[in-house]
Amino acid sequence: MGILEMKYSVLGPTGVRVSRICVGTATFGVAPSAHEADGVVGAALDLGINFFDTADVYGSTPTFDRPGAPPASERESAEEILGRSLAGRRDEVVLATKSGERRFDPDAGLSRRYIIQQVEQSLRRLRTDRIDLYYAHFPDPNTPLEQTLAVYDDLIRQGKLRYVSLSNYPAWQVTESLWIADDRRLVSAPVAAQVMYSLLDRSAEKELTAACVRFGLSIIPYAPLHGGLLADLSVLDREIAGGKRYGGPGFTASEIAVARKLDRLAREWGLGMQQVSLAWLLSRPAVASVIVGAETVEELRANAAAADVELTQEQLDAVSALTAGTRP
Repeated sequence: MGILEMKYSVLGPTGVRVSRICVGTATFGVAPSAHEADGVVGAALDLGINFFDTADVYGSTPTFDRPGAPPASERESAEEILGRSLAGRRDEVVLATKSGERRFDPDAGLSRRYIIQQVEQSLRRLRTDRIDLYYAHFPDPNTPLEQTLAVYDDLIRQGKLRYVSLSNYPAWQVTESLWIADDRRLVSAPVAAQVMYSLLDRSAEKELTAACVRFGLSIIPYAPLHGGLLADLSVLDREIAGGKRYGGPGFTASEIAVARKLDRLAREWGLGMQQVSLAWLLSRPAVASVIVGAETVEELRANAAAADVELTQEQLDAVSALTAGTRP
């Protein structure tokens, strides 16, 4: 099913329009391969997608290893692959990246020293002179939030960053960041919160949604299709799916049961599962765009088609009811 017209949202208080579908690049270099990634990026641009999400640890770290792919030590980073794929079209896109994940580097975090180092390296890998949206990837218990926001402010004043955001932060820290930005008269407070969010993981609705609605921030969900389970039941036949793509577990019996019920609803409505899943998520308060980790051009096109789907309130309620009992 093709897409008629990509839709866009305004990112938080920035005034910047981003496509409702964002291309995630966590597995770039593995699936799609470095060569195939050019096709995925090109197809995204042709579909009207202008929002791309990456990170300094994507692609070339052991988390993404899988049989048949080169080992992490032999892979390019996702930033390098994305930067090359966007050559000549950088000005057409809103480019987001991150730093601060500590699993692979004992010196990683959100200190002034580390952030500046990582921003400079990301700029080189992405072949650009500025990053449109820069995330603190995870909270850093060793660095005061005031210090992290202060260095972001310096980098914005230098023109290397345009806006900053928080990823995987609880609502109270998102709120605290806004207080700090206001108190210190920073150029830009965080404008969005990236978080795992899908029909099968609605923990964001406990507190984060209310905070973002109240303060005008956007929510940018990742894993909106829960590792492909909410896209197509054929994912159950894959050896590598769900959390296994990142070294985690597979799907639980209760998750599969919800997916089968969703599949029945989608069939009744003449839609694909991925369309229903993404359209439902895009209807949630404060959600501006959803990050899809499509591994092929075909998957990307199927996911992008969700931007055109508008479910009725009755349909939205029916989807919500599938996990109403597990909502926080």
